[in-house]
Amino acid sequence: MTQIAEVIVDVPTMQTNTPYSYEIPAALVDQLQPGMRVVVPFGNGGRKVQGFVWQIKTDATPDPEVTLKAIETVMDPAPVVNAELMELSDWLANTTYAFTITCLQTMLPNALKAKYQKWVSPTDQLPADIRTRLFGEQKKLLWDDTLPTEIVKQLLALNRQRLINVHYEVSSKSQVKTMMMVKPITSHENLMTARTQLRKTAVKQAELIDYLMDHPEPISQIELERKINVSSSILKTGEANGWLTRKAVEVYRDPFQTAVVKTQPLHLNPDQTKAVSAICAATDQEKPETFLLEGVTGSGKTEVYLQAIANALSHGKQALMLVPEISLTPQIVGRVRGRFGQKVAVLHSGLSGGERFDEWRRIQRGEAQVVVGARSAVFAPLTHLGVIVVDEEHESSYKQDDNPRYHARDVALWRARYHRCPVVLGSATPSLESRARAEKNVYTRLLLPNRVNHQQLPDVTIVDMTEELRHHKESNFSGSLLQALKERLDRGEQSLLMLNRRGYSSFVMCRDCGFVLQCPNCDISLTLHMDTKTMKCHYCGHEEPIPHVCPSCHGHHIRYYGTGTQKVEQELTELLPDARVIRMDVDTTRRKGAHERLLKQFGDHKADILLGTQMIAKGLDFPDVTLVGVLNADTALGLPDFRASERTFQLLTQVSGRAGRAEKAGQVFIQTYNPDHYAIQLAKTQNYEQFFVREMQLRHRGNYPPYYFAVKLTASDVNERQAAEAMVKIVRQLKTVLSPQAIVLGPTPGAIARVNKRYYYQLVIKYKREPKLDAALFNILGQAQKQSRGGLQIAIDRNPMSFM
Repeated sequence: MTQIAEVIVDVPTMQTNTPYSYEIPAALVDQLQPGMRVVVPFGNGGRKVQGFVWQIKTDATPDPEVTLKAIETVMDPAPVVNAELMELSDWLANTTYAFTITCLQTMLPNALKAKYQKWVSPTDQLPADIRTRLFGEQKKLLWDDTLPTEIVKQLLALNRQRLINVHYEVSSKSQVKTMMMVKPITSHENLMTARTQLRKTAVKQAELIDYLMDHPEPISQIELERKINVSSSILKTGEANGWLTRKAVEVYRDPFQTAVVKTQPLHLNPDQTKAVSAICAATDQEKPETFLLEGVTGSGKTEVYLQAIANALSHGKQALMLVPEISLTPQIVGRVRGRFGQKVAVLHSGLSGGERFDEWRRIQRGEAQVVVGARSAVFAPLTHLGVIVVDEEHESSYKQDDNPRYHARDVALWRARYHRCPVVLGSATPSLESRARAEKNVYTRLLLPNRVNHQQLPDVTIVDMTEELRHHKESNFSGSLLQALKERLDRGEQSLLMLNRRGYSSFVMCRDCGFVLQCPNCDISLTLHMDTKTMKCHYCGHEEPIPHVCPSCHGHHIRYYGTGTQKVEQELTELLPDARVIRMDVDTTRRKGAHERLLKQFGDHKADILLGTQMIAKGLDFPDVTLVGVLNADTALGLPDFRASERTFQLLTQVSGRAGRAEKAGQVFIQTYNPDHYAIQLAKTQNYEQFFVREMQLRHRGNYPPYYFAVKLTASDVNERQAAEAMVKIVRQLKTVLSPQAIVLGPTPGAIARVNKRYYYQLVIKYKREPKLDAALFNILGQAQKQSRGGLQIAIDRNPMSFM
């Protein structure tokens, strides 16, 4: 009887969701499992590719006319993707117009995608004869393609019996971290004898023996050297004399920069109690209910999350909590760790590759019960979920820009159905889609209408900058905001200032001829950065020196226009020379741990003003922040996008909520050139319900989501004509399957027509029900693979966050 493995192969230029059949060689029969990665031959040449075992057919009768190729080798001793995640990858491929192999790769940490080596070492329980036969005199064995199949078979069996350890070493940066441990290996009597035989001058050896006699438990070499002030050479002497053994032991990297203080559950108000009770009841009853937790800023949503998580853990289940930005994770993770300690693992892009790999392994091994992280943490390999929390559920950063273009909220809902557990979608300003579903009772709406400390919402002043410019010289600060900043400095209170544009100036222009310095790769102007004295493109990364002579007319009247966080920081130091300012944007938070370091400095009162982009608008909780200033509320309003008003309202409401969260009253100044816009006026009072009604009317009138579904197709090529012609051809194809009710917008050039030397054309389809559309889009995806060899790329985005 032949065993056959169905394998999803990784062939970049010819991907498919259909698995290929491979014969399982005799030596590996009954050893393979779905979710393991294997190396298989592919095509007519001697090409070897990676694949995932999708299914094992144990009673297969092969077609005598078809000669199956055999699997070459196994890459993993155990599955790296469990049954749930395999099923999820299938669903994800079908709903995001992606390929299953891409979805599977997305679920793994980078350490398992990169080049790495697998080493196998024996445990103390491995019988000596087997150890000698497999390892000889070696302490570890490299598991690679050259390992004989018979040896692989034995190692697979030993791994299932937990008689060997498998270590992944990922390049030079992300190796499994080890620590040298020291342990006495001889009796107390032998140590006593050895001590009496020492020379009188061997003082350090005597101290070492004294310690070993009193402390038989293992200790790290670093700690031992520090404790009794001995060098490594003394320990090597002890090892040579048979007093002790030194052994490198695998340890996890600690991604947490700081220790936390253990906290206790807080007393809940009636609204919080009602919310926690509803969520816990769904966990207890294993009911996959979706809750929309709508609460004003400062209403205690995080405490509701923590008590719902505690209830899941009390039932022996696990919890997953998603946050939208890594800038939020230091404070959120601190609160979750304060409640649940070592049970917490964290996953986000701010970790090093090694830290992320270690945290993933802790989760996979069941050593962490609570996972906190950004978007990709939704794929954490948890096996007994009891509750899933999506904080700030409205955030666009939950949507993946690249293939597979998933929304973490949708993946969370799928996993909740799989595990039969509740999902909590929390926000002060829910997305219109989620709020509309709550209106139709698809989601259960839970309300937290008041702040937990009974503190009033901050007083909000809208400053008309057009009027301000008529009476004062041009500045980023209105007179009223500047006065409020001075008052906070005098009172020793703190302020937050938000400007959603980094850099020094938006662009430079020649006042003689109007020339604006453009990026050579993109249809966008370069942004001035004074700290590096360069012009930068925020799309492709191109960088060049600041021009002092116009490249077009050779004039010398080069001027800076617009403003960015660097320019505001400089102006602040001129206007308020005594103020201590921390700037927080993409440029100041590139280094690992920068978010946490800057926020800790601000929390420790080492600065009076925190100036930043929208990364400071959400989730931060500093009791002494009593003033928030929005320097330009119009940044998003000026975009030609149907979500512009929604994003503006959400951002202003979120950042306003950072003020007056403790005992002291808060004040907010919103500077704008559109003071009468409904999004700004309603954000002033945080009137979400009125905004929801107004915005839904506009969406209904314009046939936009959530009243319509939408798909955006983008064609890009280094040749503009090729991109345009491809999109015209796609429109013709789709019009043969679309009903007259579907609305087709385009094709048109992208909002930024050229990025990184590629030209973009796009098409948007708005529809309510198009049964033939999915099949047509997958057909286009298949055709696009053949065309991609010539440079053309086709992207399909279901329910895009933006039509731009």
